[in-house]
Amino acid sequence: MSSSLFPRPSPYHLLHRNPNLKTLAPPRLRCRPSAISAATSDLEAPPQESSGVEESVRVLKNAAKTRKVPPAEVLSALANVKKGKVEPTSFLETLGGTESPGRTWMLIFTAQGKLEKGRYFPLTAVQRFDAAGKRIENGVYLGPIGCLTFEGKFSWKNRILAFIFESVCIKVGPFGPLQISLGGEDREPNTKDPFFIWFYIDEEIAVAQGRGGGIAFWCRCRRVT
Repeated sequence: MSSSLFPRPSPYHLLHRNPNLKTLAPPRLRCRPSAISAATSDLEAPPQESSGVEESVRVLKNAAKTRKVPPAEVLSALANVKKGKVEPTSFLETLGGTESPGRTWMLIFTAQGKLEKGRYFPLTAVQRFDAAGKRIENGVYLGPIGCLTFEGKFSWKNRILAFIFESVCIKVGPFGPLQISLGGEDREPNTKDPFFIWFYIDEEIAVAQGRGGGIAFWCRCRRVT
């Protein structure tokens, strides 16, 4: 795909300490039914020293800000955070806020399940999580060319956020958005649906694994309009 077709948009400003973060994009983590048992088994392992997790978080925040941290170092930091068994009590509120429309997070880096390979995500993708309304929005933004966003509902249990997309919105150039319903059942999402298992969330970054085993991390940003 030619980069000239999708010019890099202006940087979003982080709400906290990383004002110069470059924009990137979203993870599409494919489904594998066995992934949830594999991922949750990692949570049963003894926690690492908190200092190790803290140092890994610093590496990830630097990677989010500069995009110059070597991928191998990012992968190592993600592995340490995954094994850290951080207490998830405040995760949902930190991820989605206390009021609608919630909080938005920009995808920075994606990795394969065993953390052998990974890369900075080359497009601009932003996800919005609304803890109060239990809503999720996943958008890919292509500057003046347009954007593609999916919206739906989610459930939360024991650091697992399962979701169902209910509609898609397509916007091309100056034309108004076209919204299409995806139908779906009137039920609460569960682990048979796509989901994320969250290993770490603070006011600046979030780390999670998808149902297919892929791991990614995001950086908090302002809402895209």
